[in-house]
Formats: sequence, C-alpha cells, structure tokens
Amino acid sequence: MATLGDLERSIMERLWSNDEPVSAAELRDELAHKTSAGNELALTTMLTVLSRLERKGFVDRDRKVRPHVYYAVTTRADHTSELLQQALGAEPDRAAALAHFVGTVTPQEAETLRQLLDQRARQTSADSADD
Repeated sequence: MATLGDLERSIMERLWSNDEPVSAAELRDELAHKTSAGNELALTTMLTVLSRLERKGFVDRDRKVRPHVYYAVTTRADHTSELLQQALGAEPDRAAALAHFVGTVTPQEAETLRQLLDQRARQTSADSADD
C-alpha cells in the first residue's frame, strides 16, 4: 500500500473522522484553517491530491453530484494494518520485530492482542475442521 504525504494525510484524516462526503472546495477551506497563516491551498492542488488518493485506492468520489464529493474507501485501521504489514515484510527477522513491538505495548493492549490471537486460533481451528 502506498504511503501518504503530508497533505494526503491531512485529507485522509478529515475523511476518516467524518462520515459525510466532502467536496474539494470544502476540504480546501477546512484545511486552510489548520495550516499556517499565508499558506493557502489552491483548489487545483486539492483536486490533484484527491485524484492521486483515488488512484492509490484511498478515496472515491460521487460523480452524480456537482461538484463531486469525495469519501474514504478504506478505514484508518485498514491503512495502519497495511503499514504494519509493509514494515514486517521489509524486516528479515519478523519474530524479532514482533517481539520488540510486543515489548512496547501497554497491559491493556497486550490483553487485546491475546484476545485477538485467541479468536484467530479458534477461527483457524474451525476452518480446519470444515475442510
């Protein structure tokens, strides 16, 4: 999965945090309030970045309305999971990387991992029994 540049990430954060589709102009106006003074974004820049995000598979647009409105087609969690998979895929010693990661989680996160791994083990076992 592709990584996100700063403006792409800002756009995706906005789309991920709100379920409502938004036009390029609305995005530009919202993000202009969050950027430093004097750093105005052009509508053409916003449209270019949205097109790039669409090609990368992060957003889609409703072409039935004018102006087009954009919405996320992937979740923040999906993107984070893909980034983790990329990082592990690039690591020759996946076990060491996982061990280091596990050593950094909070007790609550460790419990969540245990529960998720138990669910996966049960599902894998059930899938094997079905074959």
